[in-house]
Amino acid sequence: MAIQEVDYIWKNGELVPWHECTTHVLTHSLHYGSGVFEGIRCYYNEETGKSYVFRLQEHMERLIRSCKIALIDIDYTAEELCEATLEVIRANKLPSCYIRPLVYRGYGNMGVNPAGCPTEVIIAVWPWGAYLGDDALENGVSVGVSSWRQRSVNAIPPAMKSTASYMNSILAKMEALEHGYAEAILLNEDGKVCEGSGENLFVVRNGVLSTPPLSDGVLEGITRDTVLCIAEDLDIPALEESLVRSDLYVADEVFMTGSAAELTPIGAVDGRTIGKPGEITKAIQAKFFDIVSGKEEAYLDWLTEV
Repeated sequence: MAIQEVDYIWKNGELVPWHECTTHVLTHSLHYGSGVFEGIRCYYNEETGKSYVFRLQEHMERLIRSCKIALIDIDYTAEELCEATLEVIRANKLPSCYIRPLVYRGYGNMGVNPAGCPTEVIIAVWPWGAYLGDDALENGVSVGVSSWRQRSVNAIPPAMKSTASYMNSILAKMEALEHGYAEAILLNEDGKVCEGSGENLFVVRNGVLSTPPLSDGVLEGITRDTVLCIAEDLDIPALEESLVRSDLYVADEVFMTGSAAELTPIGAVDGRTIGKPGEITKAIQAKFFDIVSGKEEAYLDWLTEV
């Protein structure tokens, strides 16, 4: 999906005009993938005329944790990054948007050892619609299990949302599109269901909601956590348990979650029909969109007003 240009990007403490926010072609992270990032959304409530960033603090705290795992020094606190996010949204006058913070090792030295490379921090925002297509949220998408396996937990830690991790996702995504699917599902090296190319996964069977545990190599998704909280509030039984490929085929409902994908139903897996979004998927999805737009008073502490 093409990026829609806006006026400014926040970089290293300053608002920089969009076309002037550049980096050198010999930047370390461009060559070795030594960067970490987040994906966040800001939602607009048409009834109140207010905009809210969803779980901004939690996202920035995860970004700081990713820096810690990657041994990337960062001089900003999570709170300072939250303020910078609000600053760049306001500067671009966006009622709703996608937010991409990125921390990366800049120009300085070349070689696998990043010592001596400065830390660069940017926060970009732009309008972005439904990640998997306008029809996906309502009718679901068709996905395929990838021939590519999820990277091992002892190769690239899944707790670190790193740019390097996503070469794995890129290969799986391109393969899925080539085969006519909207998205890929990756298994881990033990053959357990892991996640999509950029989403966590949930299945429903006999009224019980299940999602793979973090120990199977999935990202500790913030939307994933949101869904588990919503399920508890709606009295939907929910489990974190290992799943195998056939669990997807025989599920009553399947959906994927993420800041970009939001809560997207899955209508078919490997050509096996799951069907239209079911009651549990639709109930959680409806609650989710009410929460992010500020319509649920009990969840207002998850929202940061712009």
